[in-house]
Amino acid sequence: MTYSFNSDARLAIIDHTQADVSLRGQGIPKRMVAAAVSWARAEKIKLFPLCPYARHVFDTTPEFADVRAG
Repeated sequence: MTYSFNSDARLAIIDHTQADVSLRGQGIPKRMVAAAVSWARAEKIKLFPLCPYARHVFDTTPEFADVRAG
């Protein structure tokens, strides 16, 4: 996962999420998004899921709404 971070706005933009193809079917990208959500909660920041996959995870996981920006 890659992201850019704006410390003034307390916002991280998730711009890419990918796991190696050898890990396919293990849910690794979704676990990466979940780890980012845990991190955002601990740091009291918001996440903007620009990456289509991360956006899909946010769209289908209502319990992540508290850290979603935009």
